[in-house]
Amino acid sequence: MLPWHGDLAGRIDEHVIDSELLRGNPLGDPAQRPLWVYTPPGYDAAATRCPAVYVIQGYTGHVQMWANRTPFRQPFLETADQVFADGTAPPCVVVYVDAWTTYGGSQFVDSAGTGRYHSYLCDEVVPWVDERYRTIADRESRAIMGKSSGGFGAMITPMLRPDLFGALATHAGDTLYEHCYLPDFANAVRHLRRYDGDIWRWWDDFRSRPALSRKEDESLITALGCSAAFSPGEDGRPVLPFDPRTGVVDEEQWARWLAWDPVRMVKGYADALRGLRAIWIDAGDEDDYHLDLGAQAFRAELTRIGVADEKVFFEIFPATHAGIDYRYPLSLAWLAHRLAR
Repeated sequence: MLPWHGDLAGRIDEHVIDSELLRGNPLGDPAQRPLWVYTPPGYDAAATRCPAVYVIQGYTGHVQMWANRTPFRQPFLETADQVFADGTAPPCVVVYVDAWTTYGGSQFVDSAGTGRYHSYLCDEVVPWVDERYRTIADRESRAIMGKSSGGFGAMITPMLRPDLFGALATHAGDTLYEHCYLPDFANAVRHLRRYDGDIWRWWDDFRSRPALSRKEDESLITALGCSAAFSPGEDGRPVLPFDPRTGVVDEEQWARWLAWDPVRMVKGYADALRGLRAIWIDAGDEDDYHLDLGAQAFRAELTRIGVADEKVFFEIFPATHAGIDYRYPLSLAWLAHRLAR
């Protein structure tokens, strides 16, 4: 496979959206955000409207990374284009949303620690796209998909806003937090020994050198960023769900995290989930964060609340957490067919 840029049969429009909701956010992050919108082949010549699929990213992801090329693989921008160019799926508008923060991500929730990223997606981005593109502006023709933290966002957004999204695809989405997050708290405490248990000392150090240049960085940026999303203090400052010196879990803060666990959310949002048109769930069988267990648990909860089997695609496939981008065009095509019905 040639490693160079490939031409698209469709078109990517690169926009900047000026967000009122993100203005004045707690981290001082930009309110002007990149937004990429893909239109399929033939879109400009046709007068018909298309379903829309919104694509969100994993932790530390930002929209420009969709253009990254890795050895022997095409980026998703190109494999998504092929889905429509070769007739594998009916045409869709595909929207690539940016939710980057200073801590690396927002988890796509509204939080006093990061900003109103859930509202930004739902109340600004969706209407903005519908006003400017020939989408079918209806939840029956709108889906959301993502991997890892993006998979988490894809699970919770239709629960919270079933009026906007009627389908989802989650690839190794964050869920079943006792297996996904809890084990890494112990690693975080060990890493914090060199900073006398003070994550803010680490943060100052992190910002003074090349990012992700020490082994502790990945674990601690996740702990800090997810605490900003799930357990901010009254002043918006992240509160860790564990004692940074002893590792003892702070039950009050941990409960706040668990309230965002999609497996635990299912019961409270059963009606919204039963009303979805399509749900794709997959994960690698050796996922580094045990998200295959979370995928199984989420699927089991959907069965328990009575989501019809014909609405759900579920697969555990051979893989770790990495290198599963080849799954994205599969779920995109599957969603496109179901949105077109």
